[in-house]
Amino acid sequence: MKIVVVGGTGLIGSKVVGILGSKGHDVVAASPASGVNTVTGEGLAQALEGSSVVVDLANSPSFKDEDVLEFFATSGRNLFEVEKAAGVGHHVALSVVGTDRLSQSGYFRGKIVQEKLIRESGIPYTIIHSTQFFEFLGGIAHSGSEGETIRLSPAFFQPISSDDVAAAVANYTLAQPQNGVVEIAGPERVRMSHLVQRYLKAILDSRKVVEDAQASYFGAQIDDDTLMPGAGAHLGSIGFDAWLARSTVSK
Repeated sequence: MKIVVVGGTGLIGSKVVGILGSKGHDVVAASPASGVNTVTGEGLAQALEGSSVVVDLANSPSFKDEDVLEFFATSGRNLFEVEKAAGVGHHVALSVVGTDRLSQSGYFRGKIVQEKLIRESGIPYTIIHSTQFFEFLGGIAHSGSEGETIRLSPAFFQPISSDDVAAAVANYTLAQPQNGVVEIAGPERVRMSHLVQRYLKAILDSRKVVEDAQASYFGAQIDDDTLMPGAGAHLGSIGFDAWLARSTVSK
């Protein structure tokens, strides 16, 4: 079948396109670089013509609160208008574990709007809530950076590799619509402050992590439950050490 992957040239998107293509599907990697823009609507109708499934992996190019909200609201409205006209039978979207618990953050308010549009679209859907990617540990460190120290919460999280995310997204894309939320996570429950310190040591970054229970996570206060998946989450197989061994960040 024809599957359109919006954001199909990004970290997760390129992997999903490869997996689905290897299974014999007609996969379109849609992105502004390929002439498909969900915000302006450019190229959307042509890309989605004849498609059975749309996988939305696009992310806002700007992380300013108002820009994120505008991106997800406009992109979502444009996508669903075209999907209805094209007769798309399944909309798959990647979101974040704990989104509904992170409304203090402008980014996550944008994701909440995105998910609301999906639920109200009338198109069968699957929302995949993922925990944070190992590939974003550097971004977490940067967010708490204060000179030679990094102030981070000791709250638990359960990060996942992009390979495990892509495999799960591909599987849910080929399955029947869940018309609800499914969760995916990494195999190990760890404290954020501890794992980021291990990551920094591995990449020979001399900065030290300072634990601070009041440190915000991209603008939101978190506790031990905020970023953790529920008991029924699908767990990936790649832990931190295995990810690091195959990652270019430690090379």
